[in-house]
Amino acid sequence: MKTVYILGSIAVLIAAIVVITANSGGPGEYDEFAKCLADSGFKFYGAYWCPHCQDQKEMFGNSADELPYIECSLPKRAGQTTACIQAGITSYPTWELPSGKRLSGVIGIEELRSLSGCEIDQAQ
Repeated sequence: MKTVYILGSIAVLIAAIVVITANSGGPGEYDEFAKCLADSGFKFYGAYWCPHCQDQKEMFGNSADELPYIECSLPKRAGQTTACIQAGITSYPTWELPSGKRLSGVIGIEELRSLSGCEIDQAQ
């Protein structure tokens, strides 16, 4: 019985390593697009605990790390960061465009493309 438990634990550990490795590193489908958003002056304000912010990041998959993301929540949800207070952020996610216009909620990739003029490289 103990051997079965040990073998099962090893199998779960190996599966977890495979999943983590498959979902990390390597270029993402939207890397250049996300970099273009950042370079264009877009800002994406969010909070680590916000499910809609996670949905927004998931749209970008492995490219989420390239987004112009600004974390607004202090650890343990103990308030808002100074940057977000000074920016007047009141809801998550909030996208700020270079013009200063703000959009709240999850914004689709096509809408972001249209607003930014950034191209999505379909060849990847």
